[in-house]
Amino acid sequence: ILPFVSVNQILLLLLVLTVCAILYNKVHQVPSALKNETADLESPEEVEEEIPVVICAAAGRMGAAVAAINSIYSNTEANVLFYIVGLKTTIPRIRKWIENSKLKEIKFKVVEFNPMVLKGKIRQDASRPELLQPLNFVRFYLPLLIQKHEKVIYLDDDIIVQGDIQELYETKLAPGHAAAFSDDCDLPSTHEVVRSVGMQNTYMGFLDYRKQAIRDLGISPSTCSFNPGLIVANMTEWKHQRITKQLEKWMQRNVEENLYSSTLGGGVATSPMLIVFHDKYSSINPMWHIRHLGWSPDTRYSQHFLQEAKLLHWNGRYKPWDYPSVHTDLWETWFIPDPSGKFKLTRPDS
Repeated sequence: ILPFVSVNQILLLLLVLTVCAILYNKVHQVPSALKNETADLESPEEVEEEIPVVICAAAGRMGAAVAAINSIYSNTEANVLFYIVGLKTTIPRIRKWIENSKLKEIKFKVVEFNPMVLKGKIRQDASRPELLQPLNFVRFYLPLLIQKHEKVIYLDDDIIVQGDIQELYETKLAPGHAAAFSDDCDLPSTHEVVRSVGMQNTYMGFLDYRKQAIRDLGISPSTCSFNPGLIVANMTEWKHQRITKQLEKWMQRNVEENLYSSTLGGGVATSPMLIVFHDKYSSINPMWHIRHLGWSPDTRYSQHFLQEAKLLHWNGRYKPWDYPSVHTDLWETWFIPDPSGKFKLTRPDS
């Protein structure tokens, strides 16, 4: 009997070992299959979220766009993708400027803007012709230019970013809001500057309240305005609310009825945005948009205040690459000379 039991035991042991071997192989094959799946599943988290930044490169102001891009790129570790928007004639030059400088390391796409989309929508105004440049209206058409992103940062070219753009990108937009802007009444430290140069920061400075169409909006003329030189936009909401169509409607009405003009405070690109986004936008942290630096060649902020600021904006006539202007040293830190030699800084000794 004993030998018989021993044989059975041996056979049972062999069977157990065989099963164990099969299971062992199966278990060790699974991770390799899972490994590939896991890599695919985890890759979106491992790849840092792309931050799309839209900036225009206008013919006479290309050095401004380059300085803005350099300031953003130099102050962040984030995965920034620059959308550089230009007209057909200017695109080769901006590409060459970037590729022949330290900016050749940046991720960027050059996007051509077709000014024909503006035909019949801009009222000619001789007092400030620079405000009628086609690229001033790029911000109206963000979803047409930027296809694959949910959230986008747009900024004017006369801006320098001193903070980490990731922080601005994380600006929270309230449900139902297509954009976040900086409120023109948001920063007490700028109020004195605004008052000293007589700058408007209410709707009265942008819209002609003598016109019935403006009065019919029911917006108080003392309502605080906002500045669309910096926008954090939600593309899904923008498309859902047909923001571009709404803006175009007001542009066409202005052509017919002269509801706003560049003789008022904000020119022709700000006014339709004030109408369309009234009471329907989120706020950007005030230190992320210190503006009015180009409003007067004499009025200056304290150096300490400007060093604390995350973003500086020379909105107004007095640009930091021209003369006269203020706080040019803060801008010039980020300027990269034009390899073609066409864009030159205007300085008192030049």
